[in-house]
Amino acid sequence: MQRSPHFGGLTPFEWRRLRALKDPRGIQKALDAMPYHFAETVWSPRRVLRHRTAHCLEGAIFATAALRVLGFPPLLLDLEAVQDMDHVIAIFRLRGGWGAIGKSSHSGLRYREPVYRTLRELAMSYFDVYINLRRERTLRAYSRPVNLAAFDRRHPGWMACHADLWWIPEHLVEVPHVRLLTPAMERALSRVDQRALEAALVGHEKHRTTGNATEVGRRH
Repeated sequence: MQRSPHFGGLTPFEWRRLRALKDPRGIQKALDAMPYHFAETVWSPRRVLRHRTAHCLEGAIFATAALRVLGFPPLLLDLEAVQDMDHVIAIFRLRGGWGAIGKSSHSGLRYREPVYRTLRELAMSYFDVYINLRRERTLRAYSRPVNLAAFDRRHPGWMACHADLWWIPEHLVEVPHVRLLTPAMERALSRVDQRALEAALVGHEKHRTTGNATEVGRRH
């Protein structure tokens, strides 16, 4: 097997493991099979592949690397919330529609089929299931897509790096975001009922504290 110009430091064996996921749905299945990683880390795709665990951000970064191996651009999208944690997803376009891959302990914040015509449509598909424990709908904005390939020169080998990739969330904070609601819409929002909250919490795992690190973690 010839080494691809986009190996990014991955070994041929690691490259083949990512190619074996075959398509975006296969990437999502791989993430779903991984236990949720409660830790204040930003592991590279190589570390996720080796440890077989990830949290929201690490899962999204892993998905961008897998998408890249399959011929898609490695795109991240940040979903910004109030009174809640942000959620990061990997996005892809297929047959003219946008789809998404996500790692979450909430079942509703994961995969989206590539049927959304715009990124706004895609982001809004998460709105009704993006709920905090006070039963509030908290999603407010989405970022412009971030193509991690743009960082290949500044952060060579990021897909196989052994150090945490803190520069990725730091960059996401600075990326312009598009508001989803007007102030009047936000003020008029009602709280969801208990059934909706329980449905949103399917798959939710409580945060833990281990060793010398407090796993405040990511809600999503």
